[in-house]
Amino acid sequence: MLATIRTKMGDTTKSASHETFVGSIDQGTTSTRFLIFNRHGEVIASHQIEFKQFYPHPGWHEHDPLEIISSVEQCIDGAVKDLETQGHASANIKAVGITNQRETTVVWNHETGEPLYRAIVWTDTRTQALIRKLKHRLGSDQLQQLCGLPLSTYPSVGKLLWLLENEPKVKEAYDKGVLAFGTIDAWLVYKLNGGPKKNVFVSDPTNASRTMFMNLKTLDYDESLIDFFRLDQAKIHLPKITRSSDPEAYGRLELSMLKGTPITGCLGDQSAALVGQKGFTPGLAKNTYGTGCFLLYNVGEKPVFSTHGLLGTVAYDFGEGKRMYALEGSIAVAGSSVKFLVDNFGFVESSSKISQLAATVEDNGGCVFVTAFSGLFAPYWIDDARGTIYGITAYTQRGHIARATLEATCFQTKAILDAMEKDSGAKLAELAVDGGMSNSDLTMQTQADLIQIPVRRPQMRETTALGAAIAAGLAVGVWDSIEELKDINVEGSTVFKPQLHEAKSKEMFERWEKAVQMSKGWSS
Repeated sequence: MLATIRTKMGDTTKSASHETFVGSIDQGTTSTRFLIFNRHGEVIASHQIEFKQFYPHPGWHEHDPLEIISSVEQCIDGAVKDLETQGHASANIKAVGITNQRETTVVWNHETGEPLYRAIVWTDTRTQALIRKLKHRLGSDQLQQLCGLPLSTYPSVGKLLWLLENEPKVKEAYDKGVLAFGTIDAWLVYKLNGGPKKNVFVSDPTNASRTMFMNLKTLDYDESLIDFFRLDQAKIHLPKITRSSDPEAYGRLELSMLKGTPITGCLGDQSAALVGQKGFTPGLAKNTYGTGCFLLYNVGEKPVFSTHGLLGTVAYDFGEGKRMYALEGSIAVAGSSVKFLVDNFGFVESSSKISQLAATVEDNGGCVFVTAFSGLFAPYWIDDARGTIYGITAYTQRGHIARATLEATCFQTKAILDAMEKDSGAKLAELAVDGGMSNSDLTMQTQADLIQIPVRRPQMRETTALGAAIAAGLAVGVWDSIEELKDINVEGSTVFKPQLHEAKSKEMFERWEKAVQMSKGWSS
């Protein structure tokens, strides 16, 4: 990138020393990144670090909370050095936003700031037996009408209850009243502000809503929800819920080369992607094809409580009159299924080549792969389903299985869109997409064929990080309003239009639904 950047307002050039930037911490399931955007939504510098994944037992998935903090600091420093190498001043980074994996749960000592256990990741299924017991508890059928989420292994609450039952250090901290509990955003803000010294302990509604403790209408902790889980609120420290875009609430960085820079935005990763795709108007939707796959549909200023297997959630909260809700469909396994073929079966040497392998065959050869490695999420919510491949014959080749793997995410997305249409009463006109799997033209064409509406892929697909930057930038005046963002990241989009006959698409989906029913009951 040149030290002089041509602005999008005519032909005038703008000196690098006066360019305004916003930083974005993108803390994901498998890696951490820090991206620096200019006010046109262009990535000027970035740095990424993968961190260790822990799988102590089948179905368990953990992260080291301290390694996550270290990775954030390293990524910030790496991107800032990149920025300065280009001739820009790091002082021109006006604010930093955070976007993060959501339900992943961290517990720590409120007085010392030391974690009491590894972070339990959102994909973890160790709580299956515990969740089954909770489903039989009086009042369990009323929870979703308060918090938007059904009881499953997905939300944070089950992870917390498991820790209280199985980890003496966590139970001891709870009994002493020094147990702090939060999702990754709360942990990041707390540690990046210096920990217990400043004790900046906050969470935004898009993250707090994933715990099952927050009332979706009031955006505050609900005593009846906490009582249902038989927790004593006096013994547990919960982060204060604040707006997703706020100039004061999130404090300032104490770590890294950006010490003193304000943190002014925070969004759970899927909400951040919706904001990055500029899904500010009711009726707009995005689908992010990452480790998992998450479809968010803006439903407006009031929450919609699904009756068709979806989640009610907060899209974003930018203040009074600027709060939106969403329906969400969550798929546990998307990009991780591709990684599975690479790491476990050695189909190809890298995930980026799976699409090429799938393209060596004309279709799936009769194979259907239900990628239920940790059960099935929306709209099915089948905890005891497991990954199953149907239709294998002597004819089956690696390309057929690769194609069936890519199709699995597309089938689940189709099921979610059908449920959203029933809940909202409106049919989506177009689906905006992003995330790693969206780089595959084959996958996106398959998606358009199955849902029978156009799929739009932006040229710049770092929409999750961009969403966090937008939240941060709005708080400090980098952008004055949502309307000012309408021209960001619109050039160079690719649109995939349906090419498959609707009858054939329907036939393929019915076969998938049959396979889903057959995948039940493999885990007791």
